[in-house]
Amino acid sequence: MVRCSNNLVGILNFIVFLLSIPILAGGIWLSRNGSTECERFLDKPVIALGVFLMVVAIAGLIGSCCRVTWLLWTYLFVMFLLILLVFCFTIFAFVVTNKGAGEKVSGRGYKEYRLGDYSNWLQKRVNSDKNWRKVRSCLVESKVCSKLEAKLINEPVNKFYDEHLTALQSGCCKPAEKCQFTYVSATNWTKTVGTHPDPDCQSWDNAPNKLCFDCQSCKAGLLDNVKSAWKKVAVVNIIFLVFLIIVYSVGCCALRNNKRDDSYGRTYGYKP
Repeated sequence: MVRCSNNLVGILNFIVFLLSIPILAGGIWLSRNGSTECERFLDKPVIALGVFLMVVAIAGLIGSCCRVTWLLWTYLFVMFLLILLVFCFTIFAFVVTNKGAGEKVSGRGYKEYRLGDYSNWLQKRVNSDKNWRKVRSCLVESKVCSKLEAKLINEPVNKFYDEHLTALQSGCCKPAEKCQFTYVSATNWTKTVGTHPDPDCQSWDNAPNKLCFDCQSCKAGLLDNVKSAWKKVAVVNIIFLVFLIIVYSVGCCALRNNKRDDSYGRTYGYKP
């Protein structure tokens, strides 16, 4: 009689196999049709994820339905490593995102962000010149500041101050409040005469491809986005972790069935 646990593992892995096809296809499409470095940045990880899911799903499918014990052993070993990996990443994500938040500015609809408020590990990632050059290029290509300029074109300064800016818009598209620059437009400010103690004030440039993209506040704005995204991913990972543990448990039952059937076959000369 076909075992229920073997059937269930087979069905689950067949679903995973079907899901891996569009993931793999999407990665291949990105590698061939991505017009910018930012779009092509994700092609290799997406392709790797698609191939990994496909191979693991095939191993689980064949191991459970065809009762190939060694293949099911391999499948369960990979699943165990995946459970450990997801668990460790989830804990790590909560640890590195427990610091940092925007500071409210009196009389403004937006917050301002300081790089020093975020975890040291995240700071090191964005302080790397090699990493930041790629991120900076993506921010410029995304036109995050150009869209803000277009939205508030010809608007008075009061309208700008009431605007609820995103972390990236606040950090990358305008100078810090302490600079005391004169407003011309959302991304155009007149520098005041004299030196400024804050290096971000010196870094500001009205050129659309410069603005405050080299400022510490821009890096802080990016980290605030990363923090929010990682917290959401960590919550999803908890759900995914529960799912993996259930699949692993069912897989263990399927493996036990395979071993029992192998023993039966050796005793009576055939598999039931």
